[in-house]
Amino acid sequence: MATIQFLGATQTVTGSKYVLEAGGTRVMIDCGLFQGLKELRLRNWQTLPIDAASISRVVLTHAHIDHTGYLPRLVRDGFSGPVHATTGSADLLKIMLPDSGRLQEEDAHYANRKGFAKHRPAQPLYTEQDANAALRHLSPAKYDETVRLSKSMTARFVSAGHILGSSFVAVEVAEPGREPLKVLFSGDLGRYDEPILTDPSQVDETDYLLVESTYGNRLHDRADTREQLAAIINRAAERGGKIIIPAFAVGRTQLLIYYLRELEDEGRIPTLPVAVDSPMGVDVTRVYSRHHEDHDFDMERLEKLRRNPLATRNFSLVQGRSGSKALDANSGPGIIISASGMATGGRVLHHLAHYLPDPATAVILVGYQAAGTRGRRLQDGEHEIKIHGQWIPVNAQVESVSSLSAHADQGEIMRWLKGFKRPPRATFIVHGELDGAKVLLEKIVNELGWNAIIPTYTQVVELD
Repeated sequence: MATIQFLGATQTVTGSKYVLEAGGTRVMIDCGLFQGLKELRLRNWQTLPIDAASISRVVLTHAHIDHTGYLPRLVRDGFSGPVHATTGSADLLKIMLPDSGRLQEEDAHYANRKGFAKHRPAQPLYTEQDANAALRHLSPAKYDETVRLSKSMTARFVSAGHILGSSFVAVEVAEPGREPLKVLFSGDLGRYDEPILTDPSQVDETDYLLVESTYGNRLHDRADTREQLAAIINRAAERGGKIIIPAFAVGRTQLLIYYLRELEDEGRIPTLPVAVDSPMGVDVTRVYSRHHEDHDFDMERLEKLRRNPLATRNFSLVQGRSGSKALDANSGPGIIISASGMATGGRVLHHLAHYLPDPATAVILVGYQAAGTRGRRLQDGEHEIKIHGQWIPVNAQVESVSSLSAHADQGEIMRWLKGFKRPPRATFIVHGELDGAKVLLEKIVNELGWNAIIPTYTQVVELD
């Protein structure tokens, strides 16, 4: 009897972890960090409900930290098997996991230096050294390549169109004396008709489906993304203010640069200094340029014309703390793109602390802002937010451009689900806050007639 246990992304959008067990073998699909609300973040520090050493393999849908960021801790706690991911995801993880370890060490050091940590001394969840140790477990695979997980389980990666290397993970369980079972993990479902990456692949059938519901109760703004960006940037430039964009270093940052280059080329925004203040920026951009298997037609066309699709005219990739600090010393309008996307950590916090009090500043939120994050507080219109132990007044203009999200909205999720030739036996709605998951469940039940379930944290389900 195969079972699946839900160890994350249940009624929340972070901490994706699912353990599929069959034939005495445990395989973890995704190994993400919890982010946002304190009660969720504390789970990162709690002992995993199952023994890390009992997991034989890990399979990753994509490289975002809420799907991979717990991996160094899992290895440190006793996991010793291979970690399967697409070649694109593996290349991104070589950049992202060490960066995550460094950021956690830096945040702990900063908390100790400033004395605002509740625990003395503050300790990182894991270190850069732990992250490098986890990378030694990587076993890259190509799209559609079959990976043997155990005597009874195989996995296949199917392109999901969310970020570079993102995939649906299709697992087949073939136990002796039982009919084969297919289990599909959606990871994060990408958008249709977006620049840079190909559209999400259609999957025909599965017995059990785990589908994300980040935007299960919402439709993205159908206004032209470039028009929205141009209007916000032009207003801020006329005020002489900075434009601060918290953005995930992987995916959203590259799409933003792509749009800014287009707007400059068309003369719809002034040529402003554009700085990507992220330690991983240059490396990620190179990875994006190298993996042609993920590129859409327009991206390939520009490359064949020897145009750099991912650079503006006055463009810089900032390296080191001194370069980051220098940005805040520069007067006049300019654009700073800096991680993290929900303003939960990283260099963007220093820029926000510096520029939020200035009413000339524009802050553009370009992705989903989970409950409890600073990004959500800004989005909800709070008049001050806490950064590094200090309350910072919010006088800046805060704008949201939801159409820049890398996640499919409700309509796009339903479009993908309607492509299945037969209904799954059960559809588990994950990776979404409860309100969004409930609305998507009702939509699936009423329009498709499928059996849909919202699982709970640590729940174990038997797959018949």
